[in-house]
Order: sequence, then C-alpha cells, then structure tokens
Amino acid sequence: MPDVLFKLPEDPNASLQTRIREMLVSAILDGHLPPGSPVPSGRKLAQQLKVARNTVVLAYEHLVDEGFLIARERSGFYVSEDILKGRIGAVSHHSGGLREPAHWQGRIRLDFSHQRQIQKPADWQRYQYPFLYGQFDPALFPIADWRECCRDAASIRAIHAWAGDRADRDDPELIEQIHTRVLPRRGVFAGDHEILVTLGAQHALYLAAQLLVNAERTVGMEEPGYTDARNVFNVHTRNVRPLSLDAHGLKIDSTLDDCDCVYVTPSHQFPTTITMPIERRRELLKAADEKDFILIEDDYESELNYADEPVPALKSLDESQRVLYIGSLSKTLAPGLRMGYLVGPPGFITQARALRRLMLRHPPANNQFIVSQFLKRGFHDALVRRLHHTLRDRWRVMIESLDLHFPSTDVNHAFGGSAFWVRLPEGIDADELEVAAREQSILIEAGSVFFNQPQSPCGWIRLGFSSIASDRIPQGIKQLAAVIKSL
Repeated sequence: MPDVLFKLPEDPNASLQTRIREMLVSAILDGHLPPGSPVPSGRKLAQQLKVARNTVVLAYEHLVDEGFLIARERSGFYVSEDILKGRIGAVSHHSGGLREPAHWQGRIRLDFSHQRQIQKPADWQRYQYPFLYGQFDPALFPIADWRECCRDAASIRAIHAWAGDRADRDDPELIEQIHTRVLPRRGVFAGDHEILVTLGAQHALYLAAQLLVNAERTVGMEEPGYTDARNVFNVHTRNVRPLSLDAHGLKIDSTLDDCDCVYVTPSHQFPTTITMPIERRRELLKAADEKDFILIEDDYESELNYADEPVPALKSLDESQRVLYIGSLSKTLAPGLRMGYLVGPPGFITQARALRRLMLRHPPANNQFIVSQFLKRGFHDALVRRLHHTLRDRWRVMIESLDLHFPSTDVNHAFGGSAFWVRLPEGIDADELEVAAREQSILIEAGSVFFNQPQSPCGWIRLGFSSIASDRIPQGIKQLAAVIKSL
C-alpha cells in the first residue's frame, strides 16, 4: 500500500491502544483505507507513531475481533471486505435545475431560540474567579465511589438487568432509594406509585406544565424567579402572572386570586435565596385550598441548608394533595447527570408517566442503576455531608468578604444554598458590571434575566460559590469591588 501518514487523536484520558483503534476505525469508515487494502505492518506503524510494536499489534488484534480487519498468515492485516457493506454512499443532488428551499421559518410554532436564558461561558473554568451558580466543582466529585458503581453497572448480571426495554417503568431500586433515603430528608413520605424519575428537574417541570397548563390558564410565578420555569410556562400559556416577594418569600395576597397553578421555590427562593418560614408555608397551603390552585414546589437545593433546624418541604405539610414536588440529584452529584424526580398524587403520576413515554419512554436504565447503587451504598449521604461542610465554609467566607468590601450594600445572608443575591450601589448597572468583571477574569450573573420584565438598569447580581475555592473568594470579591468603583 502507499505510505499513509497516521496521527493519533489527542485524548489524554484514553490509552494508546484505544487511540490507535480510533485512528484506524476512522480511516476505514471515512474511506481512506478501502476494503481489502493492507494496513501498515506493526513494526512500521509503531515506528511512525513512536510507540511499542506490541501496542500496535494488540490494537490490530482487537480490530480483528471487531470485524474491521482480517489477519492473513505470513502476509499481515487487511481491511475487511465486509465492513462497509450495507452503507449507502454519497448521493448526488444535482438535478439540472435549481429548486427553491423549503421555508421553515413560518412553520415553526414558537421561536424558542429567542427566549431569555441564563448564559454561562462554556470555558468558565479558565476564569480566575467564577462566581457562577450551579457549576460542577471537580474537587468535590466522589470519583472513586462513582467509578465503583459504574463498574458494577458493566457486570454481566447488571447489563442483563438494565439493557432490556422497560417501556415506561423506572428502576425499582432507584424508586425505593428515593422513597427511603432522599425524600425523608425533606419530611416527604411518598409511595412508589407517587414517584417518577425524570431527566433532571427541568424535565419534571415541563411534564407538569404540559399536563396542567393551557392557553387560558393562569400560572403565578415569584418575581424575580427562575428564568427557565418562566420560559416553560410561556410556551403553554399567555397568562404568566408575576407574584411579589417580601422578607419571608412569596407574599400571600390577592395576586393569587384566579391562579390555576403557582410555581414556588420555598427552600431557597430563586434567585434571592430567601427561605420561606413554616408559618408562611402553612398560610400558602391554606390559600391554595381556599382559592383552589395547584402548587408546584421546586426544591432545587434542598440539601444545602446551614441552619440547625431545616424547614420541612411544603409537600410534607400538604394534606390536600395540592403540591407537586420536584427534586434533583444533579445539584449534589453533577449537573451533567440529569437525574431528577417528580412526586405527586398517584393519578397525576400515572398521566405524567404516560406523557414521558411519548417523549423518551424512560431515562436511561443504566444511569438509573448507577444512581440507585450510589444511593444504596451510602455514597450520596457521605457526599451531602462533605458538600455541606465545604459549602458552609465558602458561605462564611463569602459573608465576611461581602461585609468587608460591600459594607453599605444590601446582601441577603440566607442560611443556605450556594449563591448570594446582592444589590449594587446606586447608579451601577448589573449588565455593564458583568461585562467589565469578565474582562478582569471575574464571572458574575446580572440579575436582569430573572425578572419577568427586564429591568434597565438592573441593580442586582447573583454571586454563586459552588465552583470557587474558599481561598480565592476574598481576592475575587475585593477585585469585584474595585471593578464597581471603576464604573
């Protein structure tokens, strides 16, 4: 065969053998090594790649087992004649005349791409002071525990258990762990038939909106509030009503009248972090009974409470089955995991399960198995304890730093969560500050995106601390104060 210059793919997490196999598979499937053609001898390729000959030979033998190569005695390795059979080649679309492309813009029902969203830089980890909410901190992830559960999920017995089609059913062991380990932490006790596994809390919220909201119904939402919840409700109704807050969270007043659903974040109000006291929660439940509306409780950060006596979930006080409870394991494990759950009356969960089946049948069974083992072995409880101690320390450093550098500023010293809601000095616009701070390697979140009607100028910012180490917080807050002074 003619000389071919091979180059190993750059993947520091993959072994040499894996990278060699990936390189050859790409060359075969892309047509650079045609069926029946020889591949370089093990010695020649090893010299070209500057690796051991045995490494190349082992990679070749693995590709023989996979059907990409065939071995011929005293001749070498060749690309299999059968490997590309059944694949359709490139099809020419030249028909001699120009055709006008289909018009898609008028066919799409809603313009989802222009909804206001919380934006975070994809490369946020390269910034020195990332005061962002909800980002993954590699230093806190229990790698060894997670790997143990992943290895067990790859056993023959486990694969036989999760690889089949489950239609709309969830992993029964995961449901049991949510029922016995997760929900009781919040005082919530639910049967198996009252729990549905979702692809994160966002999925649970969309299911609830799809089942409960139509164009004529009114949804009440805290103001300011969770941006993506507002976006979800705006997809389903034109009647999203902003509801006022005070020092105790959602105000119970006449604005609740005529609401069909009320979305609320009582544990740590999003984004102000206010915790609704138990008296206000009982008052809200009473109003729901009297005014006949459903409550959607998003307990998105329930595990992070630094008080000695955490307030029980709204759902735990519900005696009328008016509360749908949304929780997430992604906040404690990792955002990329996308594992949440929805708790509600059996009849509602039955409908949500049927709707979920139309969307995606069920969340991946292998992931459900891994998470169930992580919960079952106590790894999640241990992780929550570590997160609690680490984030509580960061929370204290944040308070000290904010009190030192923002002494005359309104800072919500809530006793939980992983962010602070900060009012800026008079005349400072949060959006301008966000841009200026980024130029100094400081990431913050302007508060305008959390309001139903964008405030201009907006005088609020959110400072998260889940992804910044304690020893970097004081200098980061100091430099942020300097940026504010420069404006």
